[in-house]
Amino acid sequence: MPSSQHTKLQSPQLLCPYCQSPLLVDAKTWLCDGSLNNKGTRHPFDVARQGYVNLLPVQNKKSKDPGDSQESIDARHRFLSQGFYQPLQQLIANLVQVKAEPLEQSSQSQLDTQTWLDVGCGEGYYTGAIAQALSSNNTQLNQNDCALIALDISKPAVATTARGAKQNQQLWYQVKADKAAATTTAIYPMVASASHLPLVDDSLDAISTIFSPILPDEFARVLKSGGRLLIAKPDSGHLQSMREALFDEVRPHDSDKFLEELAPYFKEVATHKVSADLVLNRQALADLLTMTPYSYRAKAEKREALLASAERQPFQTTARFVVYELVKKKGEA
Repeated sequence: MPSSQHTKLQSPQLLCPYCQSPLLVDAKTWLCDGSLNNKGTRHPFDVARQGYVNLLPVQNKKSKDPGDSQESIDARHRFLSQGFYQPLQQLIANLVQVKAEPLEQSSQSQLDTQTWLDVGCGEGYYTGAIAQALSSNNTQLNQNDCALIALDISKPAVATTARGAKQNQQLWYQVKADKAAATTTAIYPMVASASHLPLVDDSLDAISTIFSPILPDEFARVLKSGGRLLIAKPDSGHLQSMREALFDEVRPHDSDKFLEELAPYFKEVATHKVSADLVLNRQALADLLTMTPYSYRAKAEKREALLASAERQPFQTTARFVVYELVKKKGEA
């Protein structure tokens, strides 16, 4: 638990999901100040033992347990921990460390917390790499605090991310706001809807969305002018041989169809591509299937035949990714 000696970190500008009043962050409970509530009610949100906070109101749920299941999260954790998608993780980390266009901020706001939002953080594989890259930036640029919001609608996903951050002493209440901790990025894991971000307008420096929702209006609302947006998607030919084994007809990935929707708010800066050749035994292949939509879209007999083939010899396929780098246009909201 937090030490009384810790200097208080400057937290992200969060909002209560019920009344949109400012949300005050603490180690045990996040409490809104009730300033925008007619009755002055202060809504409390307890910090779970794993280290996350649930900011998903019932009315924003489309099902009892939205998002990825525990089974899917466990499969993804096993698969990614073996380094199969490490080239993409490294690309994301490298892009986080690249200096983007200067934000329209006053000299005073330059002293504020640098805040990054990872939308659809999942089990935290990419979140951890982003946190490390931000910490490296912090050290090199002699900046103040860095805050990384790890957000997902799946409670099992956020709980897994929070556990990892807690083990690494990266949760917001574990990080000291002093020079000794300047190399550590404070992580704020939260269950919330990407379409209703509990964040103040124009309060973020950057957003990453890796195989996760792309919401142009909402992203533009919370990003500062000149703020960065990193989007990772499957590229053309992604897992082609696996898809051919599962489906009679394989449709090509349309990776850039969302760029037109982003165009009113964002300027595309660069496009990056990376691939990884995979050699998978049955367990790794089963985990890959479980963490993708193919697990339920493909016919059961096709899935079983593919898994059976991996028992005889490892299955080979290639993962192909594309990462789009954009910035929010000046003056856009």
